[in-house]
Amino acid sequence: MTSVPSKLYSDDVSLVVVLLDTNPFFWTASSSLSFSQFLSHVLAFVNSILLLNQLNQVVVIASGYNTCDYIYDSSSDASQLGSEDGRMPSLYSNLLQKLEEFMIKDEKLGKEQSQRAIKSSLLSGALSMALCYIQRVFRSGPLHPQPRILCLQGSPDGPEQYVAVMNSIFSAQRSMVPIDSCYVGAHNSAFLQQASYITAGVYVKPQHLDGLFQYLTTVFATDLHSRSFIQLPRPAGVDFRASCFCHKTTIDMGYICSVCLSIFCNHHKKCSTCGSVFGQAQSDTSSTSDLKRKAPET
Repeated sequence: MTSVPSKLYSDDVSLVVVLLDTNPFFWTASSSLSFSQFLSHVLAFVNSILLLNQLNQVVVIASGYNTCDYIYDSSSDASQLGSEDGRMPSLYSNLLQKLEEFMIKDEKLGKEQSQRAIKSSLLSGALSMALCYIQRVFRSGPLHPQPRILCLQGSPDGPEQYVAVMNSIFSAQRSMVPIDSCYVGAHNSAFLQQASYITAGVYVKPQHLDGLFQYLTTVFATDLHSRSFIQLPRPAGVDFRASCFCHKTTIDMGYICSVCLSIFCNHHKKCSTCGSVFGQAQSDTSSTSDLKRKAPET
């Protein structure tokens, strides 16, 4: 997957947008890897991307359980190779400071909005912000690096985000932006598996989290041009199950509106999305995996 050649600096110049999962509900329950260890691996990986090419750009977006925000942009940090106090590089200090501010804001929003523990992070919002940033880069001038998105996720999928996530995935596909995924949770992520499969990205679930930095550098540090010359890991299978629009739960079989492709776990007389009245032949009962290449519209 490549972009228009006339708009690239060179084959090996990359723009990597990293989506960082900061959901405290996941990290406090994780016994195999603490958030501080996870963050140390990520910081080393970000630094290695910037060292591979002086024109490389890295943007980090933190996704919590209530909000998401930009916490680092290498293009706007002119002193990224310097040191503020002689002990900590500016890249680390600036990113950590903004990350701390973001987590405090995310926790505050959680107390104001609801006391209910939301286990999933805002993956849909982070993907949307990443795509908006990439589109802004596309429109900034005639030259731009090859963009890609890297999702570093540990929280389980949120079925209520299904429509928004799938719309972001198909938007990335149309823009020819691959979505790479590194999932550190207990079980595979259906959202990220579909995202990487549809956009021709790479999905990896590390077996040994102590060596997370090695996984990141050997798999995800490779630019898009070099990927055609190396053997990257391929997932054994992809979970194409969808979430119903009525109860936001993952289903294997369901009713699909033939007009707008909305999915329901039970038969309805009328589509709640487009308003179409279901007749005997207007709704199909089929496997939700049949829609793996069609974008749901709301």
